[in-house]
Amino acid sequence: MSAEWAALRAPDLAEIERLADDAMAKLPETFRRMAKGVVVRVDDFPTEDVLDELEAESEFDLLGLFTGIGLAQGEADARTGQMPNVVHLYRRPILDYWAEHDETLGAIVTHVLVHEIGHHFGLSDDDIETIEAAVDAG
Repeated sequence: MSAEWAALRAPDLAEIERLADDAMAKLPETFRRMAKGVVVRVDDFPTEDVLDELEAESEFDLLGLFTGIGLAQGEADARTGQMPNVVHLYRRPILDYWAEHDETLGAIVTHVLVHEIGHHFGLSDDDIETIEAAVDAG
């Protein structure tokens, strides 16, 4: 094993969050405005309740999740007592996916982030791919 690989370790929660912040900063301005106020939270895995609710077979089945009320539901602004809109990124499933595919970790985090925000806001897969392409080009 080469010395450079021997010293490497898996990115921690904060490093995945930094990748998500970088991805958010590269999003087109209109998309960033739509996502204003969305909190990005990075956890190792989804909670048991989330896994049960989504009928996931494994804790590795879910890379991310959007929770809250978005534009597609008609009201994105938080009301008093309402929890914020949150994109949950799940570090361990993302790292597992990364290990099995020929993509950069940053590209995977960007995809999950855009996908979770985009679908919740009612965007089509084509719209989401266009946004991802803009991020990749930028």
